[in-house]
Amino acid sequence: MTHPIDGPTTLSPARIRFALLALALGGFGIGSTEFVAMGLLPNIAADLMPGLSAQSPDEANAAAGWMISAYALGVVVGAPTIAAAAARWPRKRLLLALLTAFALGTLASALLPSFGLVLIARFIAALPHGAYFGIASLVAASLMGPGKRARGVALVLSGLTIANVIGVPAITWLGQAAGWRVAYVAVAGIFALTFLAVALAVPWQAGDPHATMKRELKAFSRVQVWFALAIGAIGFGGLFSVYSYVAPLATNVTGLPEAVVPLVLVMFGIGMTIGNLVGGRLADWSVRRSMYVFFGILAAALVLLAFTASNPVGLFAGVFLIGGSSAALSPTIQARLMDVARDSQSIAAALNHSALNLGNWLGAFLGGIAIAGGLGYVAPIWIGLVLTIAGVLLALATFALDRARGRRGVTVPYATGAVEVVES
Repeated sequence: MTHPIDGPTTLSPARIRFALLALALGGFGIGSTEFVAMGLLPNIAADLMPGLSAQSPDEANAAAGWMISAYALGVVVGAPTIAAAAARWPRKRLLLALLTAFALGTLASALLPSFGLVLIARFIAALPHGAYFGIASLVAASLMGPGKRARGVALVLSGLTIANVIGVPAITWLGQAAGWRVAYVAVAGIFALTFLAVALAVPWQAGDPHATMKRELKAFSRVQVWFALAIGAIGFGGLFSVYSYVAPLATNVTGLPEAVVPLVLVMFGIGMTIGNLVGGRLADWSVRRSMYVFFGILAAALVLLAFTASNPVGLFAGVFLIGGSSAALSPTIQARLMDVARDSQSIAAALNHSALNLGNWLGAFLGGIAIAGGLGYVAPIWIGLVLTIAGVLLALATFALDRARGRRGVTVPYATGAVEVVES
């Protein structure tokens, strides 16, 4: 039996909004499971490593940061693997399977007894992350219609950014009050609710009948795909070198009580929500200009925070600007990947999240080394600035390559139009 492919021409506006909301709810759950560890890092360290935490809280916090890195590496591994292997699957069926895996992996994170087992659970729970965002972005783009691709991506990502305004602070508060394990049980409940919402609201969409593992993996043979991945992986490390250790930064450097940490996360989330929506619109206008603008703002925000972190106003302003500029880069980098990957669209849509979570791992890892080495909680901010500058240099290189190919008569893509890149 064949199923019709529903789209904007066959669905009512109310049904489209309901479907987009369901897809965004999945992003809300993913944002919660990925970022809640940042606010609960000292609590997790004290519970899973009580001896080390009592002896050296800084070393315990740095070690607990491996939970963030383990999740990030799971995204890096899972995104291209699942997207390439399941490109032919009906998209709704694949989304439901991924949400089931999220719920079970997050529940395991809450229930397993030791730090090592929890690390493994966080890695496994992250495997569906990139594939979910990739497939959900393709579904959202088809529902939104032509010329609104980056805005469709931004709408799905809005669930993740809103999670940083509402979900992460609320679940952080719950974890501080009732224990970090209860926080992860709550996140598993969000995934169960999302499963029901997607099952009810998202229309049937067939997978790509012509997709093959070989065709999807061909994206890795294109130089510009590697440039785009490197921009996300290295440039986004600037965000995560700060975000991973924002809780001890707020308490140890700014001198705020632990109860204020959720408010700092709210400010991060507000910046990310605004930046994501603005970035989606600007990316539909010009990927290149959008990337330059927001990398510049991110670098300036990191410098601001490094010099003013001891002041509450400086802390809140810095995290707002860092969250906003980095979130604006996400749909921009995704649009770039989808441009340069050509017909490998499923894997391109997912690879963005591999790149960003490689940045998550890199930022958390380098920041943890600096903290464990006794350099303090401001040192990761400077590390983030170095990573951001590296991202800018990579962006300059990739667009210079576009211009060089344009001079040789090769068509150069931007998100404002769907054109083909001819590799030379």
